Amino acid sequence: MLLEAKGLGKRYGTRWVLKDLDLQVAAGDRVALLGPSGCGKSTLLNLMGGLDRGDEGSLTLDGEDLGAVSAKRLARIRRERLGTIFQFFHLLPALTVRENVELPLRMAGRPAREARARAAELLEAVGLIPRAEAWTPELSGGEMQRVAVARALAPRPALLLADEPTGNLDRENGESVLALLARLTELEGAALVLVTHSEAAASICPRRLHLLDGRIQEGARP
Repeated sequence: MLLEAKGLGKRYGTRWVLKDLDLQVAAGDRVALLGPSGCGKSTLLNLMGGLDRGDEGSLTLDGEDLGAVSAKRLARIRRERLGTIFQFFHLLPALTVRENVELPLRMAGRPAREARARAAELLEAVGLIPRAEAWTPELSGGEMQRVAVARALAPRPALLLADEPTGNLDRENGESVLALLARLTELEGAALVLVTHSEAAASICPRRLHLLDGRIQEGARP
């Protein structure tokens, strides 16, 4: 199993946001995670992405407990095994489109030639080769999110986490980004966990999970 949570819990003060949560995501799965605001979706995504640690239970990626490994090992897992796409893109404005896509590879110590070739491959896939040397503030919202998708996939992650990736886009651009996510995760063999409020966005995922009262309810609706 690629990702597995067992009895996972996370609290803030005395309030348990997640409690006794169990979840399995296999390699290549596409999973939509839905639920009302404040139900813990972003908290769960942060735990999956190694940005926070649970207070009880376990969360393993490829058999490694993300809550138990050292900070150094966790940073390496995040660089090599995880990719994240955010609602507000988080591109670096001082870098070109190509340099933004190359960045995770350069940070991991990959050779410049390898990073450039991988960036070109992904920019071709997202239809942005003509914009490769543009500065990111020159891009439209849809273009910026396509760059973000390419950047997240650059290290060939086993798991791609997408946090409301269409929340800052109009309908047409949102649909384009979702279609791209479905196509590229299948092509790259990456599992996808998509956090969304939108049933339309969730439609690209064969599995739909709802987070209610800090627990996963597969197939249920809130």
